[in-house]
Amino acid sequence: MERKKILENKWFLYLTEFFAGMSVMAVELGASRLLAPYFSSSQIVWTIIIGTIMIAMALGNIYGGRKADKDPDPGKLYGRILIAALWIAAIPVLGKYIIIGISAVLIFAVNSNFLIIAAFAACMVVFVFPLFLLGTVTPSLAKYTTDSLEDNGRIIGTLGAFNTVGSIIGTFVPTFISIPAVGTSVTFLIFAGILLILSIVYFVSPPMGGAKKVIAGAFIFILCMIFGHSTSFAFWEKDLSYEGESVYNYLQVKEDDNRVYLSTNVLFGVQSILVKNGALTGMYYDYAMAAPYMAGIKEKEQAGEKLNVLILGMGSGTYATQLSHYFDNIEVEGVEIDDKITDLAHEYFELPADTKVATYDGRAYLAAIDGTYDVIMVDAYQDITIPFQMSSSEFFTMVRDHLAPEGIMVVNMNMYNQGEGTDDASGKEAATINTYLADTISSVFDNVVTVKVPGTTNRELFATNNSEFLNRLSDNTQMETNDTLRGMMESVNAGCMPYESTGHVMTDDKAPVELLGMRQIDSIIKNEVAYYKNIYNKYGIQGLLDLL
Repeated sequence: MERKKILENKWFLYLTEFFAGMSVMAVELGASRLLAPYFSSSQIVWTIIIGTIMIAMALGNIYGGRKADKDPDPGKLYGRILIAALWIAAIPVLGKYIIIGISAVLIFAVNSNFLIIAAFAACMVVFVFPLFLLGTVTPSLAKYTTDSLEDNGRIIGTLGAFNTVGSIIGTFVPTFISIPAVGTSVTFLIFAGILLILSIVYFVSPPMGGAKKVIAGAFIFILCMIFGHSTSFAFWEKDLSYEGESVYNYLQVKEDDNRVYLSTNVLFGVQSILVKNGALTGMYYDYAMAAPYMAGIKEKEQAGEKLNVLILGMGSGTYATQLSHYFDNIEVEGVEIDDKITDLAHEYFELPADTKVATYDGRAYLAAIDGTYDVIMVDAYQDITIPFQMSSSEFFTMVRDHLAPEGIMVVNMNMYNQGEGTDDASGKEAATINTYLADTISSVFDNVVTVKVPGTTNRELFATNNSEFLNRLSDNTQMETNDTLRGMMESVNAGCMPYESTGHVMTDDKAPVELLGMRQIDSIIKNEVAYYKNIYNKYGIQGLLDLL
């Protein structure tokens, strides 16, 4: 076979290595964004992504090296790159359907570790094959670029450098440029297009060959561009008010006649809500409104004073808007790391324009300020992506230090279910993520109570060093003239249960929030699908279809 002239210039081979390295990292980051709406963006999911990609690359290295020695035809390599490009281009078209399909099957097939198994299976099916093919690039190019033993070290070192630099750029570009600007789907298409161009340049260079591959590849890629440019992860949803991505999140705003909802993922429900007529939400935000009463909101009103509230995890401002709607003597300050969510809060959720919102990490914000607050709400926990740095005793100590002497911290624990306190496989009482959080908070505050939010997986926790906080709740509730609020606060007061610590304290050094959260989500999923499993066991697939 006549050697292509383009290979006489090693720069083309170096560029191949560069763009292959760039594409591997771009696909890895794209994988995290594709999986996050369904499985969260926890450290466990990242571990699965990195692990499966490393497996793919290692196998690709072995296969590529052996193929290069046995059949040193560069056309085979660029054929593999072409296939990898088309597979990556097809991910936006088929990836989300594959993930949902795998989840639907596994949710009936496994009894534990559903999220781990489903995320791993999705990674293996969607991402391993194209990255296996890209893993063959480096050993193959080492074969094609080395002319003699005298310069093989320099050439292989140069290949490694190009791969590394490409990987670095492929790490930053998706995160800070392409995903926020055009979304995950188009990001996959961009890097697939780069790999496709490399293959086309090789096949059309003299002597000509592979015209059929080029035409077929270009045709398939165009189809993927037509059908894969959509940013919709929740493809079954209709008439969304907004769907997009930020640096941190997939974002979805849905609206009906009465409410507006914000979701930062697909499988784990609603993160924020606005009731258009100003009524209570029916969610944990209503119960969290007990915190101002515990801090003496009505007493301050009579004295002509304002009550200061800090919200760590502002979201779309549900709590802030609700407080401002029901209380005149309140000043709310929020911290939200995702500025895109803050923009949506102003556009869709009626967050007042004068509400102060800092775009910052909650803990870093506490470290940077000196002020104190009457109420601090910690609401930075969503599904299983609990930031470990905001779950440790050191963090809650910082919160305590920023509270006024009679101040209240309220924490939303949003993965509570009826299985809490059941025994694990060892026969010992299982310590859940909520147990760890409550125990950690109890190690910092003198008084901790919790109250279950009916009809949800939420439990509100109130913590303070003021021993009279429940009496203040009762006294301030009696001063409330709004019958709806007074009734709600009476329900909270009746449901408050003193919390007794079991000694499971998390620290900055040891906070296993991902494993605990994953276990809790598994338990919630198991309870939710039990009914459908029973239908399936009795009547099979047809029984499930009859329910639809």
